[in-house]
Amino acid sequence: MSFRIVGLPAEPFAALFQLDDAALAARGARRVIATGNPGYPCRVSIEDAAVGEECLLLPFEHMAVDSPYRASGPIYVRRGAVSRTVAVDEVPDYVRRRLISLRGYDAAGMMIDADVVAGDDVAARIAQSFANPAVRDIHLHNARPGCYSCRVERA
Repeated sequence: MSFRIVGLPAEPFAALFQLDDAALAARGARRVIATGNPGYPCRVSIEDAAVGEECLLLPFEHMAVDSPYRASGPIYVRRGAVSRTVAVDEVPDYVRRRLISLRGYDAAGMMIDADVVAGDDVAARIAQSFANPAVRDIHLHNARPGCYSCRVERA
């Protein structure tokens, strides 16, 4: 079962980098500088920020549906991040180097499949989840902190 990992579009976040720290704080966000790699996974570029790179840590509604699974959580976005097109069936290092929680959702936004696997096992587990035709898409989360990572769609 072919799949594609999808990052967030860059446009909604670009203007936020122009805000001062007080304006960011009013939105529940803050400016941070990456102090390690990995550790600051950018949800736009689907890669970890380099040490010294400026990022925003901000709340993001990743599951904007009318269901009990409606959800938001913290994400990092790198300054100047460009949306990345991930090749079909590619699992980038950004995912491979982490323990990943997979959450499969149906068309009504109800979770119908879930698991936690090592990053190197993500591709096989995605295929297993998509073997169920009712799974519309899969959200990946970094399992230890629980943060939303990216979405997986059928290719």
